[in-house]
Amino acid sequence: MIFLPARADCKAILIPLLLACLPQAWAGEWTEPIEVRMEVELCVSYRAKLDGDLLVVEATHAGEWHTYAMDNKLRAEDKLAGKPSLGIDAPTEIELSGGLELAGPWRQSEPTDLSKPELRWFTWGYSEPALFVAKVKRGGDGLARIGVRGQACDASRCKNIDVELSLPLSGTAGAVKGDYSSLAVVRTTP
Repeated sequence: MIFLPARADCKAILIPLLLACLPQAWAGEWTEPIEVRMEVELCVSYRAKLDGDLLVVEATHAGEWHTYAMDNKLRAEDKLAGKPSLGIDAPTEIELSGGLELAGPWRQSEPTDLSKPELRWFTWGYSEPALFVAKVKRGGDGLARIGVRGQACDASRCKNIDVELSLPLSGTAGAVKGDYSSLAVVRTTP
C-alpha cells in the first residue's frame, strides 16, 4: 500500500519525480520521421534512435522508390573490375555531429542486388525498410545532428537526399534492446 502526503505536498513530490524520469522516457524513442519528396510524392523517410550505445537509423521507402547501400560504390567497383560504367548510384552516407561520435563500424541491412550487368550497371539497395547501425560515443546532453545524404530512385526518376535528423542525447545509454546480428558490416576498403 502506498501512502501519499496531502494534496499540496503531492505536487512537490510528483513534479520533480516526473522531471527526473523524463530523460529515461526519451531514451530509445524514435525521432519524428524526416520525409524526402519528389514534389508532393513521398520517396523515403528517415528516423533515428539510440539503443544502448548504438545509433539506429531507419529508412522506409514509399511505393516503387529505393535507396542505395552505404558501400554501393565499392561493390560496383569490384564488379566492374576496372571497366568503365555509365555511372554509379550515390550511396547512403550518414554523418554525425553535435554530441555523437562514431565509435565502431557501420552495419546495414543486407542490400538487394539491383544490377543490370548487360549495361555494366552494378548497384545494391533497398526498397523495403532498411537499418543502418553503428556504435557511438555521446558527448553531452543536447541535440545530436544526423545528416543523411544519398539518392532515391524509382523506375524513371532520381531525387538527391540531403536531410538532417535531430536526436536528444539526454538519458543514460542502458543495455542494447534490439537484435542487429543479421546486419552486414559496411565495407570501407576494396
